[in-house]
Amino acid sequence: MKFTVLGHHLSVHNYQTAYQQLLQHIGEKGYITLNNVHTIVEGVRNQSYRNIINHALMALPDGMPLVKLAKWSGFQEAERVFGPTFFEKTLDWGQDDGLKHFFFGSSEETLQKMVEVIQHRFPEAHIAGMIAPPFKPFTAEENEFFIQKINEAQPDIIWVSLGAPKQEIWMYENYQKLHRGVMIGVGAGFDYLAGKTKHAPQWMKNWALEWLYRLIQEPRRLWKRYLITNSLFILFVLLEALGIKKFY
Repeated sequence: MKFTVLGHHLSVHNYQTAYQQLLQHIGEKGYITLNNVHTIVEGVRNQSYRNIINHALMALPDGMPLVKLAKWSGFQEAERVFGPTFFEKTLDWGQDDGLKHFFFGSSEETLQKMVEVIQHRFPEAHIAGMIAPPFKPFTAEENEFFIQKINEAQPDIIWVSLGAPKQEIWMYENYQKLHRGVMIGVGAGFDYLAGKTKHAPQWMKNWALEWLYRLIQEPRRLWKRYLITNSLFILFVLLEALGIKKFY
């Protein structure tokens, strides 16, 4: 079941049903996106990026504004699937299902800290490998090396933490090069699990204010994304609701 936000077709799931759907794709090649106001606005402004989201195995709503729009559209069962929480739940539940995980993104320091946390919290989780790529555009040779290492590890899931929109573009351009494995763009999921980024209080999550909590933590890096992007999102939704412009 899917609902549409500004031309983006998002899946109606909760954590458990999203995980069960993921299990059905194990052994295949594909990718899953976790979407918020930022990615939706990127998709409105760039049709090729919107097509990437709509081509995903699942495009999950990782943002309360999207869930609220889904409920207003009649999808009362819609729930938020927050990327870092889905990451942790999949590591946990995947212990019983024997899932093999590969981590791609962030820094060596963050990956090492994250592995320590995983070994403590999810001791039966199977880590097939990890790569901290350079913080610059990848050369063709570098990218070929990354894909080779992932294929050698034969993971079930490749968690990609490059930030949007870079991670979704990279997954789309490379998923067919895999022998097997589902890529999942998890944004800041590695930083959350490693303890570098803190979760917002539950009341802020309930009121769709998590963006404000993150903005307070990283104002210099995130002010433009949140303040400008959030304003554009409201504008686009109003234009569509008033029948002035359609986004599809």
